Amino acid sequence: MRSTDPAGDRARGRGKGASAGLPLRGRDHEMAAVREDLETVRGGRGAYVVVEGAPGVGKSRLLAELDEMARRFGFDVVSVRADELDQYAAGAALQSALQSSGDAHQAVAATDDQRLWLLDGIADALESRAQRAPVAVVVDDAQWADPATLFVLRTLPGRLAASRILWVLAVRSEAERPTVARVREDLEHLGARWLTLGPLPQQELLHIAADVLGTRPSPGLARLLRGVAGNPFLALELVRAFADADAGTGEAGVATLPHPGIPAGFRRSVAARLDRLPEDAVRLLQIGSVLGREFDLGTAARMLGRRVGSLLSGVEAALSAGLLSADGPRLAFRHDLIRQALQENLPRAVRTALHGEAADSLRGIGARSAEVAWHVVMAGGPVDDDAVTTLTTAVQELSPSAPDAAADLAQRIASLLHPHDRRRIALLTDAAEYLGRTRRIHEALGLVDATLSDGPEPLQEACLRLAAAEIHQAAGDDAAAMTHLQRALDLPELPPDVRVRLLKTKATGQVYLGDITAAEQTDTGLVEEAYRSDDPAVVVSAMVFQSQTSFYRGRLARALELAEAAAGHAGTESAGFYLRPPRIPALWLAMALTATDRLADTERILRDGQREAEARGLGWSLPHWHAARACALLEQGALDDAAVEAEASLMVADELEITRPNPRAHSVRALVEIRRGDLVKARDHLRAAEADSGTHTQRYGLWAVLARACLADAEGQDGAAAAALTGAFGDGEPTRLLTVGPSHWPGIVRIALRGADSSAARDVSDALRSLIARDDSQQIIGAVRAHVDGLLHRDPRALASAITAYRSGDRPLALAAACEDLGELLATSADTTAAIPHFEEAAELVSASGALRDHERIWRRLRRLGVRTGAPRHHTTGPPGWGTLTESERKLIPLVVDGLTNRAIADRLYVSVHTVNTHMKHIFTKLDINTRVELTRLAIERGAVANGAD
Repeated sequence: MRSTDPAGDRARGRGKGASAGLPLRGRDHEMAAVREDLETVRGGRGAYVVVEGAPGVGKSRLLAELDEMARRFGFDVVSVRADELDQYAAGAALQSALQSSGDAHQAVAATDDQRLWLLDGIADALESRAQRAPVAVVVDDAQWADPATLFVLRTLPGRLAASRILWVLAVRSEAERPTVARVREDLEHLGARWLTLGPLPQQELLHIAADVLGTRPSPGLARLLRGVAGNPFLALELVRAFADADAGTGEAGVATLPHPGIPAGFRRSVAARLDRLPEDAVRLLQIGSVLGREFDLGTAARMLGRRVGSLLSGVEAALSAGLLSADGPRLAFRHDLIRQALQENLPRAVRTALHGEAADSLRGIGARSAEVAWHVVMAGGPVDDDAVTTLTTAVQELSPSAPDAAADLAQRIASLLHPHDRRRIALLTDAAEYLGRTRRIHEALGLVDATLSDGPEPLQEACLRLAAAEIHQAAGDDAAAMTHLQRALDLPELPPDVRVRLLKTKATGQVYLGDITAAEQTDTGLVEEAYRSDDPAVVVSAMVFQSQTSFYRGRLARALELAEAAAGHAGTESAGFYLRPPRIPALWLAMALTATDRLADTERILRDGQREAEARGLGWSLPHWHAARACALLEQGALDDAAVEAEASLMVADELEITRPNPRAHSVRALVEIRRGDLVKARDHLRAAEADSGTHTQRYGLWAVLARACLADAEGQDGAAAAALTGAFGDGEPTRLLTVGPSHWPGIVRIALRGADSSAARDVSDALRSLIARDDSQQIIGAVRAHVDGLLHRDPRALASAITAYRSGDRPLALAAACEDLGELLATSADTTAAIPHFEEAAELVSASGALRDHERIWRRLRRLGVRTGAPRHHTTGPPGWGTLTESERKLIPLVVDGLTNRAIADRLYVSVHTVNTHMKHIFTKLDINTRVELTRLAIERGAVANGAD
């Protein structure tokens, strides 16, 4: 794929092959539609156009006219054109086009997953351009686009919908690549305008003939034009062939247009034109048709066994005949239909042999591996060692930006190898791993099962099962992961390094499953050995493992000490290394801090971690960073911001097509909506959380359990709420309790007591007692213990002690709950006046947090006590309008007015760009607008520019 100037395409070629100056015929309706979309974008709103049609129907020509019109309208045009050889290319041509025109980009991240880096870099460049002038992104022949560009085209149009960008894709009707179909579906979902270019009427074909000939076509030519089925390119070729045949011999024959494939008549026309060329030109064109739409003359000369100089006369003849153009560093066919016709005129055996020879020749000069790979695939098997090496390189280059495409290529290569070739199993293992990074996990696991059924050697089977285990763990199915790991460990004669990897993954899985004893038993010297390793990733991984086992055992101080050491050790490594969540040291440290008195430190660590993950392109980790931050913000009572972070977690997972969204994110959104009072939304989020929680209940599933119980409690189903908690948190150990934040623990006891399940409440109390016995360093644990004791024993002094302890922390909703609980207890006495201040304090706290439902409940309680207080404040719900904007959303508005991009706003506020994206989405929805232009106008009208507030 290359950057193009579509307006210049019309002038390409020489002699009678040129079409410069010919007017566009028969597309007035389409051009009017394009003009309308250009005006829409000039007005500040994004738009989308898909131009679809058969080869030669005029898609590229329409794009050329669009390009010229856009430039006249003041658009900045970013244009790329794909080539058939780009289908295995690494990187994104759209990114290259932006770089070539001067946009600054961050350096490529040294990571195995560059999808996030790719998206954010291109998004930032386009958004910056759109601030200066409206932008048109034009992709011709998108059916051949490189996988990374297709990924960008699937994702960014929706993300940048509020920017002044027109997205235009031209694609062949018969495009069969699944990724291309998904791009089309996503654009259609966004409301793309569909321009299907059909055959031109006969009268328009006659106009085209007159344009070329400078006079009205003869009756004989007019009859021949009826045979091109309205295809303008074929009409042009027929007119030229007719003219070359001295206006009447009919040498071109009557073209018909069967579908699919190249019309037989057109192939005959091309063959007839070849008959009039010297042999050198014919051979050059035939070899070139195999090499691609653009090809290197030196490569063609080597395949012909000739020196470049001896082909000059043939080049000149092909140029003069209008079959080739030479505007760039390589020769190019004037239209791909010409190349396809030439190629299809070659016998199939000749074509495949030439593809194989082309692969050898290109590999010999160090051509890009994607180009070589395409020729090898087209040649079919068998393949030699050099070809396998090149193909494997192509897979590795493709995997960071397009893991699904890399997996498909790896499987295709494997199909070319002998069934017993060891490299075949390695390729299929890689393919499964790459698919595991996407949503195609069922396909990945099916591939593992199919490969295992072939009876691989023990080492190969162990590697396959390890890949499957990691995929299962990423998907949340820890039980299935453990099955694969144990079967792998039972295999004989495994190398020590493989056995260590299996044991480490198994120990981590046992932590996920909450079986800390088994995890500690699996250690068997692994940690001690790890500390002697020269690999910093191994050392850090051991520290994190020890921290996790200490944490879930309730030794919080030791867990924090190890987590901070791991994070510090990782920070000293300049090159960085990449562990999977939650084993990333800083991410685990933040999660552990959520259960301590250092909750404020959690926010800093998570912000730093999010931004570093974005800078390094570690997209697969971002949903976890956002979900962890959502949990921490929920713990702090910042409901609005918690919901935004949870939504950002889900949005990033969706953009990157990550295996399974983090169920904590849906659970947090359900808990927030329960507090706000929108139980319908809460149910929707809960269903999604339970669907995403996998088969285990330790790692993230307990969040869904908590949300289920809280929803049933909000609906007045006391028994169902208590039943939802049965067996989830009460085993006398702190392990399960520590999975959710301390502010939720008294609520678990309250729900159990309402449902007459005192045993579950006592289990939580026992777990707290065990936790304090092992580590009494955290004041928040003591506060929660007093709160729980107050609920269990209806002890006002314990509740008052909890309130005092909570006031020195930063968990306002926990404080509000304790105040409300004490108020309820005091309200049962003869003198209820002592309860009122506690209810009032609780009401003020929940109102400030945006917990509308809680505020309404407490307000009703105060009314029953005779207090005539103000009506509940509607915090973020209600009809669209300026008053519904949250504090965080208002902070963004002055920066939008100043013309900052979302990335620049994120940098200014020191938050994730995905957090900003989510805030902007909410602002547009609440204000019922679609563009930044409208937001700027509203802000200026309201005088809300200086500080972002009313």
